[in-house]
Amino acid sequence: MSVFDIFKKLEAERSSEPVGAPEFIICGLGNPGTQYENTRHNVGFMALDTLAEQLGANVKKLQFKSLTATVNIDGVRCLLMKPTTFMNLSGEAVTEALNFYKLPPEKLLVLHDDISLDVGRLRIRRKGSDGGHNGLKNIIYLTGKNTFTRIKIGVGAKPDPDYDLAAWVLGMFPKEQGELLEETFRNAAAAARLIVAGKTDEAMNKYNS
Repeated sequence: MSVFDIFKKLEAERSSEPVGAPEFIICGLGNPGTQYENTRHNVGFMALDTLAEQLGANVKKLQFKSLTATVNIDGVRCLLMKPTTFMNLSGEAVTEALNFYKLPPEKLLVLHDDISLDVGRLRIRRKGSDGGHNGLKNIIYLTGKNTFTRIKIGVGAKPDPDYDLAAWVLGMFPKEQGELLEETFRNAAAAARLIVAGKTDEAMNKYNS
């Protein structure tokens, strides 16, 4: 590839980036670090990566205590976020971004794991309690609101009541669930795009299970 071709490619990439401040934030929850990759607690990261890949974005810019990318979804400028804080401090990253762009919690969508749902299932909610999820708990505490939309991604319940919860959510999925998970992340990404476009009811009717 010639220098001229490289210059044209860089110009094309810059011209495709959304111009102006984000109007909506999509945050995937998880824990940073290679030791947590592909664990149940990190499905929020994985779903966000699927969305970013579909949009041709690379979530790598470090800001707001997160890895981020700015994308355009149906004409809406969106900030994709993967907090680099640990899960129980996710609210620090989220509130920093909301405050910087002067956005209300209603302009936030959170993707996160849920042990009450079987693997492969999604549940979309416009608002609600933290449900015992430490990431949601910190976001609600620091924003003072629970009025943000969330996509709950099923990771399955503990195999028995005595099984350690931390060990379960920080454990990896068995290989045989790989294809089902990929489909689930594609569905979560599709639901996120509908929500950003103001079609939350349609997303709920299509993907809630």
